[in-house]
Amino acid sequence: MKKPLVSILIPAYNAEKTIAYTIQSAIAQSWQRKEIIVVDDGSRDRTAETARSLGSKVTVVSTENRGAAATRNEALSLSQGDFIQWLDADDILVPEKIERQLKALREGESRRILLSSAWAPFYYRTRHAQFISNSLCQNLSPVEWLLRKMSENVHMQTATWLPSRELTEAAGPWNTSLLSDDDGEYFCRVLLASECTRFVPGTGVLYRMSPTSRLSHIGGSDRKKSAMMNSMRLHIQYLRSLEESERVRKACLTYLGNWSEYFYPERPDMFAELQALATQLGGYLEPPVLRRKYAWLKPVFGWKSARWAQRVLPERKASTIRCWDKVMFEFENRKASFKAPGC
Repeated sequence: MKKPLVSILIPAYNAEKTIAYTIQSAIAQSWQRKEIIVVDDGSRDRTAETARSLGSKVTVVSTENRGAAATRNEALSLSQGDFIQWLDADDILVPEKIERQLKALREGESRRILLSSAWAPFYYRTRHAQFISNSLCQNLSPVEWLLRKMSENVHMQTATWLPSRELTEAAGPWNTSLLSDDDGEYFCRVLLASECTRFVPGTGVLYRMSPTSRLSHIGGSDRKKSAMMNSMRLHIQYLRSLEESERVRKACLTYLGNWSEYFYPERPDMFAELQALATQLGGYLEPPVLRRKYAWLKPVFGWKSARWAQRVLPERKASTIRCWDKVMFEFENRKASFKAPGC
């Protein structure tokens, strides 16, 4: 029987510095029957040229800038694969990721089984990446997967999944109106179309942590906050379509509470919308409180200063670690380049 073709789809925007590593990880996949498609979303740097320089095994298409979701839809329209591997232009696949996932499917099994794997965050030096283990790292039904995601505030990174084309087509296109959490909303629909998830341990994707790639990166953008609000409504709608129960309503209320700090107190209108959703679920949403680590700042410096510290200081810490890792990465590369062959 002919082995399935896997389409590795890479949307890219101003990714000149990282895309070579990403494409090389796609080329190096031990699963031989694959196509690699890069769609350059109107980059202003040499992203497309860098991608094309990596050889004829890579198809590179350039479009005007339309955003990540539209770029992914374009890549999908160009693909022919039986399975779809989404891959952002700064992430890295473990060499046997696709092969191990496909081997987890038994011959004749449904193409509605959704394959998943683990992910490991890193900044620059991949050898420091460690795979994250959470309650989603096991075989689950769609309702159980969404219930855990929303009640425990955990998630799977985009490239951990390996959906079949049948599942991908059933889910529909990426939502181009969502400027934040478009991947979370998209894979909710993939889950809804699936029979179950099958987690494949021991492999996965290395996820490059950057200031703008983090799931929580909403910042002060009203457009992103509006998009996040829409995604939250859809998450609740999707989960309740699978099961209407007390445990589901409780998970949805927890989910609203986890994300309410991005709207309060700057956007009282949006917080009121969250409160209305909570009321529909039979609950009440308390205003978000400061975490213990920052609560002591409130009586000394005031609410706004304490809230600023809670939001900004972890990002400053991450930025410092990221800069140091970059320095060490560049130092180690220079050191390696000066080594004599055979040393």
